Amino acid sequence: MNKLNDLMREIKKAMIGKDEVIEKLLLALLARGHVLLEDIPGVGKTTLALAVSRCASLDYNRTQFTPDVLPSDVTGFSVYNKISGKLEYQPGAALCNLFLADEINRTSSKTQSALLQVMEEGCITVDGQSHPVPKPYMVIATQNPFGFAGTQLLPESQLDRFLICLTLGYPDTNHEIEILKRYQGTSPLEQVCPVADASDITTMQQETEQVFLSDDVLRYIVLLISETRKHPDIRSGASPRASLALARISRAKAYSLGRDYVLPQDVQDLFFDVISHRILLTPDFHSEEREHVPLILRQILKTVPKPSVV
Repeated sequence: MNKLNDLMREIKKAMIGKDEVIEKLLLALLARGHVLLEDIPGVGKTTLALAVSRCASLDYNRTQFTPDVLPSDVTGFSVYNKISGKLEYQPGAALCNLFLADEINRTSSKTQSALLQVMEEGCITVDGQSHPVPKPYMVIATQNPFGFAGTQLLPESQLDRFLICLTLGYPDTNHEIEILKRYQGTSPLEQVCPVADASDITTMQQETEQVFLSDDVLRYIVLLISETRKHPDIRSGASPRASLALARISRAKAYSLGRDYVLPQDVQDLFFDVISHRILLTPDFHSEEREHVPLILRQILKTVPKPSVV
């Protein structure tokens, strides 16, 4: 727990007034998941990823996605060595502990799909050879929810591979004043100190997986996900991968609170972040009418009775 608190403290030096987002991103890290940050430019998405990599001493790579970025830039490629007579693998940007895919919706679908295998299986296959990524491993992707001109929307198959979708939002007045004060002189990122390393993160991930999930809570998770497939305003509900994701991050939530068992409240607290990007609304709703999603998900939480866990 101390390591997790230390990570929170250091990240908050660079990210002011975003404690809930920081906590959820760390929960995703404990749950071995990936994060989609969907927000307008300038609210600190890249700063957040950099702060996480620095305080956890993780190997970090960033790719600014544009239409001319190729799949091989992400996955790597093979080069023929005349001396040895063999193909030698040259790692791509995704081969690191923390990969920031910046503005992922500004590149081609082919390049976006290059991340599918590494996000799901933790390895990259080039010319028939598989190359495992280092552990721990996390992809943080960012995209602007507005201004879709010249962009390629992520396919549902890739959206489903992100454990959670988070939004930073604008800071309030007091926090924005504090940001201006901290950026006088050196960047707050320079104040972020390493307080953990890759082995510490891996240990916490293993401990998170030992957190107990009762049959009642498991049933509650499945009923919530099943309800997304029945709701009249939802055209395509969440898949079994969503059930697994909700179970994993609920374990992380319980672990962060010092418990070795999951409560229904843990599931409720993270339901929206896990499900919001995994459902498609009926044609009655336009793509820009995503504000209806929270209302629908709140309806589902009210519809499915919360179990009493002793």
